Amino acid sequence: MIDLSKLEDYKGTGNKPADFDDYWDKALAELADFPLNYELTEIAFKSNVARAYHLWFTAPDGARIHAQFLTPKETTGKKFKGLLQFHGYHGDSGDWVDKIGAVAEGFVVAALDARGQGGLSEDNTVTAGGVMKGLIIRGMEEGADNLYYKRVFLDCAHLAKILMSLDFVDETRVFAQGASQGGALTIACAALVPEIKKVIATYPFLCDYRKAYNLGAQTSAFEEIPYWFQFRDPLHKQENEIFETLSYIDLQHLAPRIKAEVAWVMGLQDEVVPPETQLSAYLNITSKKQLIPVYEYGHEYLPKVSDNLQGFFE
Repeated sequence: MIDLSKLEDYKGTGNKPADFDDYWDKALAELADFPLNYELTEIAFKSNVARAYHLWFTAPDGARIHAQFLTPKETTGKKFKGLLQFHGYHGDSGDWVDKIGAVAEGFVVAALDARGQGGLSEDNTVTAGGVMKGLIIRGMEEGADNLYYKRVFLDCAHLAKILMSLDFVDETRVFAQGASQGGALTIACAALVPEIKKVIATYPFLCDYRKAYNLGAQTSAFEEIPYWFQFRDPLHKQENEIFETLSYIDLQHLAPRIKAEVAWVMGLQDEVVPPETQLSAYLNITSKKQLIPVYEYGHEYLPKVSDNLQGFFE
């Protein structure tokens, strides 16, 4: 278990690229010029409180992206809170019925399927590079503009903009939540859409790649990075170039853009997403925030946390 007191000033390893903010500002400007392009198709759904829809939109690169979308039964003339939900690595948006409780509490819920993973969203990233055991490195060999996670982060922002555009959603009361990769996408979305009000991020992935590598990533969620070196560059001739490219999708550098209030949940014995990597992003957040450490737990179900945060999304 790490000693948080010894990491109070830790701001991550690796340098923020000089053009980092220009990189993301350009991407967001291109997204802003692109139509929202969404379609809603209602599904048969037995619930006393909720209606359910497939939401599809077309990303700027042409990929068709899917989200589960649930609303209260009657929306005419009303304004509801919005809730964005993001799932873990390789997974999907989960069971539809899991969202009924949030709808009953007055939320319109949009749950993204990350492209090319377990859900319905497609990934059309074209890459000649290796994709070994994961998606962090997808498109990496072509440079920062072809990174898989650049596209996913923008998908999150696109979905947030769709949710905020609806006349029955209060755009000033939109929230986001997720765990692991979902926590990472929550943080990325809040960074790219500063209008988001509050977020709950549970042990977020995708922070401080070089630190994760140095800690021995073969046994963590970052395992694809050492595998890439092992099979594509065993002499590490491209090491600096690779980590510089990954810096563009490193949450430690996106974190200062966040305006939302952040609740960050961390299992201090997490060996899948090491706490040190998470702190690189958390400690760079300048908005109101709280760290919720769970001392005897790792990358797993964390009891009592949800009860502790009940009512946070107000």
